[in-house]
Amino acid sequence: MKKIEVDMTHGPILKKIIIFAIPLICTNVLQILFNMADVLTLGLFVNDRAVAAVGANGALINLITGLFVGLSAGANVVVARCLGKGGEEKVRRAVGMSVLLSLCSGVALIFIGFFGARTFLTWMNCDPNVLEMATSYLKIYSLGMPVVLLYNFCASILRAAGETRRPLMYLTIGGVLNVGLNIFFILVVGLNVEGVAIATIVSQAVSSALCLILLVKNRGAVKLCKKYIRFYKEELAEVIKIGLPAGIQGCLFSISNVVIQSAVNSFGDIVMAGNSYAQQFEAIVYQAMNGIALAAMSFVGQNMGAHRYERINRITYECFILVIAVGAVLGGTFALLARPLVGLISSEPKTIEVAAGRMAIIASTYFLDGIMDVYAYSLRGMGKSTTAMVITLLGTCVFRMIWVYSLLEVIDEVFIIYWAYPISWFITSIGQATFYHITLNKLKKSVAQPAAVAAVAGGAVPETVCGAEDTAENITAEVSAAADAEPDNKSDDKTEKDR
Repeated sequence: MKKIEVDMTHGPILKKIIIFAIPLICTNVLQILFNMADVLTLGLFVNDRAVAAVGANGALINLITGLFVGLSAGANVVVARCLGKGGEEKVRRAVGMSVLLSLCSGVALIFIGFFGARTFLTWMNCDPNVLEMATSYLKIYSLGMPVVLLYNFCASILRAAGETRRPLMYLTIGGVLNVGLNIFFILVVGLNVEGVAIATIVSQAVSSALCLILLVKNRGAVKLCKKYIRFYKEELAEVIKIGLPAGIQGCLFSISNVVIQSAVNSFGDIVMAGNSYAQQFEAIVYQAMNGIALAAMSFVGQNMGAHRYERINRITYECFILVIAVGAVLGGTFALLARPLVGLISSEPKTIEVAAGRMAIIASTYFLDGIMDVYAYSLRGMGKSTTAMVITLLGTCVFRMIWVYSLLEVIDEVFIIYWAYPISWFITSIGQATFYHITLNKLKKSVAQPAAVAAVAGGAVPETVCGAEDTAENITAEVSAAADAEPDNKSDDKTEKDR
């Protein structure tokens, strides 16, 4: 098998981002379409209560898995930096450790999700009419947590290497299987939400296995080797350093969404169903934009590892423009066509109105979330994951909770809840953008003078440990070492245009 690694540190930026992001966007959107197939199957062959039961679990599942999915982002950045710096053994250690971490985390989540299902849903004010179905769905889904996390980690590792096409193929295979199993379990076996949960687990296991085989057979640095499947203190520390804040951020997002979902649940099963239908279409917009944000993180990560800081701002800018275009077009289209689209799934007029009302507020402004994510993911690629988390905590989670708990007491309308989303995205985007530019300017200033000293000394700035932050102190120390070295060989690196 050929190598899967892609060099993100040289050549045209926009072209490589588009080539990288398109399969990733297709993968994300395809995943949502397959999830919509779950909802469509339940809506057509069971009832709206079954749809509401699955929808009630969305925010809760994201909360349960959020911390560990965040760790997969840490694995992405660490692998990307190691690839940028070079060093096959470091990369393989990070790959092996990440795969093991995903499986161990998945086993832990089995117990949390399975035994806490009813309690969690009760805390969320889940409508009694759908509580039993929602509990059954979550218990079965929890049993598949190891393969769910395995897929997330493997996909993150492959993204760090620039491979996004084959994961799309594998997801397509799993998704088609998912749709077929949905129909089989519901129409043939006679199950409802339980059948959808089982189909999801089986299809996820197939996609995970295919990604795992790709990592095992790869001939490049990003290869899964048996001898490296163990925990390494250094690599684990770096994954946790970057991934834990990202995971906490995901959990905080999910907590605020759980609060909002609990408030939505208090309006009854019709509103819950309409909310669930709208979320399916909105998720397409989010995942399309998320593919671009993930591209920003991988590209920034590799260029940080290669010390090519001059490319970082251009990467973020290109992703910024792309995410606005994608979010505005898709979100605006869904907002305008909300009623006929939801009408394809549900025939209940009140449910359709609820869904259309939500999409008019959230889908039409979803590009603000894309802007926020591009800056946040770029900060992660630069190693500033903790700061990105704190800004998100204040701008989205805290704000949304204050909004819901204060305004809902005054205006008892579900649409008041939905306005918390675009306002929080706007506030957080300003905070993320401000800190991003401050960080980038400090980084450029910190390396400008030491780089000049290194050039005079005739040496190049040496490599640091994979995943380590390139602080002014680190760079200065490296340059001092370079200046002391014999200036026999001058660097033959040539400056390339970004575009």
